[in-house]
Amino acid sequence: MKWFDYAAPASLAEALQLRAAHPQALLLAGGTDLLVQMKNGRRQPDVVIDIKKVPELNALSIDAAGALTLGAAVACHRVYQDAAVRKHWPALAETAEIIGGIQIQGRASIGGNLCNAAPSADSVPLLIAMGGTCRIAGPAGERPLAVEDFCIAPGRNALAAGEMLVSLHIPAPAAHSGVHYLRFIPRNEMDIAVVGVGAQVVLNNGNFQSARIALASVAPTPLFVRAAGDGLAGKPVNEESIQAAAEAAAAAATPITDMRGTAEYRRHLCGVLTLRALEAAIRQAKGSH
Repeated sequence: MKWFDYAAPASLAEALQLRAAHPQALLLAGGTDLLVQMKNGRRQPDVVIDIKKVPELNALSIDAAGALTLGAAVACHRVYQDAAVRKHWPALAETAEIIGGIQIQGRASIGGNLCNAAPSADSVPLLIAMGGTCRIAGPAGERPLAVEDFCIAPGRNALAAGEMLVSLHIPAPAAHSGVHYLRFIPRNEMDIAVVGVGAQVVLNNGNFQSARIALASVAPTPLFVRAAGDGLAGKPVNEESIQAAAEAAAAAATPITDMRGTAEYRRHLCGVLTLRALEAAIRQAKGSH
């Protein structure tokens, strides 16, 4: 591993000053991706900025409107161990619990998982399905960005020079809503998703009021299949509607063939997992108030 300078700012302002002074510096939230990339030579920064001590990046709170703020450096174990998250956003807690093993979860963060911009990231389709928004800070101030617009290519995100992800904001769950994430992996744990699907539904008198569907591992970036979700709006909650959405999601996928599966197999899985994720989200929605 190449030598590098290390900085650990204690405030957001200090972190942004360091970013401005060292444009090529890399940020370390958990380090579970970054340190591996540095060790194998893929990343060779002169400066590493450890953001674990910045209060805003460690925030985990619920505001008066019931929305969740999740700091970019909040470790996965804090997410799934938080009683309020488990109660109001159970799918988020469950997804945090399947990212790596327990040792990884002690360091890895949902924000870091997003910033790494891997097409297979487990948390990103779920964040998209939940309508998550990024709070980004940089030299020009702060700006919001929808999670579905954050990943722009494999391993590349939408952060401009000097910018950093501060936190993620997830709306309060709507009445009669449900969210679920499903993935297919060759092994039972600590594996990369061959396909992942996040789905959210809001029901109204036996019909779909709205829906959001997103996919992992079947496109260059996590894929928001807006048309598949929008196509459910106003439709009855039945097998025909769900199947049509599953087929639309599968049709939107642009998977590749690699050692983990063929493109045809991945596309088939998109349909199967979308159907199952929607069914699970519907069950949750029917049990909510």
